[in-house]
Amino acid sequence: MRQLTGVDASFLSFETRTAVGHVTGVIVVDPSSSPAPWTFERLRAHLLSRIDRLEPFRQKLVEVPLGLDRPYWTRDPDFDIDAHLHHLAVPGDGSREAFADLVARTHERPLDRRRPLWECSLVEGLADGRMAVITKIHHAAIDGLSGQELLAALVDLDPGPVDIPEPEPEPEHEPEPTLSQEEMLSRAARSLVGSPSRMFKAGRTLAQAAPVIGIGFSRRSPVARGDESMMELVRRFGAAPRTPFNASIGPRRSWAYTTLDLDLIKAIKNEAGTTVNDVILAIVAGVLRQWLVDNDALPDRPLAAMIPLSVRGAESEHAIGNYISSTITTLATHIDDPAERLTAVKAGMDTAKADHDTLPADILTDLTQVAPPAVAALAARLVASTKLADRVTLPFNVVISNVPGPPIPLYLAGALITGHFPVSAIVDGVGLNVTVVSIDGGLHFGFVADRDLLPNLWEMADLLDAATQELATAVGLES
Repeated sequence: MRQLTGVDASFLSFETRTAVGHVTGVIVVDPSSSPAPWTFERLRAHLLSRIDRLEPFRQKLVEVPLGLDRPYWTRDPDFDIDAHLHHLAVPGDGSREAFADLVARTHERPLDRRRPLWECSLVEGLADGRMAVITKIHHAAIDGLSGQELLAALVDLDPGPVDIPEPEPEPEHEPEPTLSQEEMLSRAARSLVGSPSRMFKAGRTLAQAAPVIGIGFSRRSPVARGDESMMELVRRFGAAPRTPFNASIGPRRSWAYTTLDLDLIKAIKNEAGTTVNDVILAIVAGVLRQWLVDNDALPDRPLAAMIPLSVRGAESEHAIGNYISSTITTLATHIDDPAERLTAVKAGMDTAKADHDTLPADILTDLTQVAPPAVAALAARLVASTKLADRVTLPFNVVISNVPGPPIPLYLAGALITGHFPVSAIVDGVGLNVTVVSIDGGLHFGFVADRDLLPNLWEMADLLDAATQELATAVGLES
């Protein structure tokens, strides 16, 4: 049995009636490239043939009584792959809107904690004759990079054989040692005894972080200057400006997806002297600015984004679980010119990364080790039930993640992958998430939001191409 870290367990505690803690991936494939008919049975056989490489797929949670300590992972002795597989079809004409709605409804349903925390659905009926696989796995088990390692265990560099080989029979092995409820309670009691020292360490970490994240701003100003870093803005204002998607969320989701050419993004990066991530942030900033203008909701202060960062070292390179931190940066949405906005975004990210580098790599681990899961879960439920997010604004408006993937063609059970679109989690106060996965020369964007806050997310996603071309022109690229 392996105990979850504080960061891992926090994704369980965040789950409420309106928020889920899993992440979803949507893999679109071309079934005509498969050497054999691409069926539900073929996908099932493929998953079974790789199951020994997919450790989180066999692990289920063991909760500590009364939520007094973090749960444990243990191998499920009654693992049944058919309890995790589903066969779906896009209704109607299989349009992108109908497909996205199916994905959103699949994503918004919580996972069953009595089983290993994952699901996989094969989807037929896409309008262009393609098919899709929707995978759901709990964030408590993986972060972005470990998710990519799971993908690597599932895919191949060529279509492979016509027949998928049967998995080898599992060798006899000793049952995994388990802890009784009494032993878990005993460990929890020892953990609680040690909580004052953990609280002291967390307090010291928070004090160390305060000058960086801007806790305790001194004064407010109604208008942002163009030369301020995000941290200066946070210090002065204490919170990001409010937008239509910064409010309490409900249980329903909307999702939209699209793809950009990675070569164009790299060309913009080279012309402007920035990074690919800077360009992605600037493009999303352009999308958000235009959407807010169209909806008469553009604040006079710049929007801020929370950017997840990996803190994996050599010792955790291939470990399961979460090794993440985050930083906050400006999106410079108060700047009209796209090239100037990119310059401001780059400066903001450079400052944010420098600030982040001054903090301990395990800051999130320190801060999430303090409260027992029951307390953290109660806090999440209180925030949701009191709709605190409608009265208090966080220091950021949106979460934007960029997860690099393999730059080469990949095959799933023999079918060529033509798209890999993410569906991430949202929380109260931040009802919009934009996550990007790169694979085989494409940047695949997934926009996910609360359906009541942003019922037509296509209005936002469809601005992506125009924002990209506008930026390319602004930095001097010829069309």
